[in-house]
Amino acid sequence: MLWLKLHHSPGVVHIFFCLLPPAICQLSPLDLRPVPAYKCPALIQRRAIFLDRDGTLIEEKNYLRRPEDIAVFPGAARALRRLLAAGFKLFIVSNQSGVGRGLFTMQDVARIHTRLAALLARQGVHFQKIYVAPEAPDQHSRSRKPSPQFLFDARDEFGLRLEQCYFVGDKLSDLECGWNAGLKKCLLVRTGYGLQVEKSADPRLALAVVVDDLPAAADWILRECLK
Repeated sequence: MLWLKLHHSPGVVHIFFCLLPPAICQLSPLDLRPVPAYKCPALIQRRAIFLDRDGTLIEEKNYLRRPEDIAVFPGAARALRRLLAAGFKLFIVSNQSGVGRGLFTMQDVARIHTRLAALLARQGVHFQKIYVAPEAPDQHSRSRKPSPQFLFDARDEFGLRLEQCYFVGDKLSDLECGWNAGLKKCLLVRTGYGLQVEKSADPRLALAVVVDDLPAAADWILRECLK
């Protein structure tokens, strides 16, 4: 879908074309209303939202093993569509220590992600990539959060500007991952373990934005884009 803009100056008419993300074509007028204008397409193509999986995007199930047990939070798909329409790329960054603990395998994780991607694709949501750290906390890991390595990998592969990106999660390790990568802002949701983290009154939370859930996180990010 092409977006056309006309700009008039004395004696000249400038015409600009911009190819909009596919997700914007699937939005209702209500979805589109809060989405910021496409002022700088080259910049917008380089920003992203990094998402934790369990407790942020889907319900926390204490070592999710089976695809049929996935429960996407209400409103999550619409929130992600709005972010896609605003030009953000979407990534999932997930610690899956159940693999390292021997509770399930990476094949099980792959089946869960295939199911999750299919569920959200039906609602116009797609992810650029899903990153998984399978190690247990006591095992050596290059990428397990709070390590920012996966974010650096995404930057290098997709040409992102990390200072224009956000992390949304329900644990301090999610926030620390984003801080360690120099992201623009990290948001803590009160779903999953988030409310428990908020009640801990950790002084580091002063650096984060605390919101109720993923839809509220999308609202906050999109308001920031309008400033």
